[in-house]
Amino acid sequence: MAASLQTRSTGRRGRGRRGRHKPMSEINVTPFVDVMLVLLIVFMISAPLLASGVPVDLPETAAGGLTPGTVPVTVSVTNDGRIFVGDEETTIDRIVAVLSEATGNDLTQRIFVRGDQASSYGAVMRVMGTINAAGFTRIGLVTVQDDGTTITTEGAAPAP
Repeated sequence: MAASLQTRSTGRRGRGRRGRHKPMSEINVTPFVDVMLVLLIVFMISAPLLASGVPVDLPETAAGGLTPGTVPVTVSVTNDGRIFVGDEETTIDRIVAVLSEATGNDLTQRIFVRGDQASSYGAVMRVMGTINAAGFTRIGLVTVQDDGTTITTEGAAPAP
């Protein structure tokens, strides 16, 4: 058997495999598109979970909602009477101090009260009365429309 030795030619004379490569001037966007689609899916799934950390079964209503301009402070009353400002649990005695800290002592800041459907009307009204007596003037109630969308009905309390 005879062996033959053949050399591969690259089309350039004498350079072979050690020749200089021309830099690629194209950007491959496929990995960027893949990453963006994954991020889009992650944010679409996680965004509804970030709305509020306290699970409250909101009552339904046919009233129209408001278009928020600034992010309001959310006060939640659970079915067993516990009170939360945002995700922080508090008591009725400390709610004014916690709200003052959360709003930066801005009495015109919007405050949304989310009362569980099974909680007592008196518990929700006691929380709203305490907030109003502290001087906060823009208190709203959060409910769910018949089609399942969350809406807020806000009433401006008279200035003291």
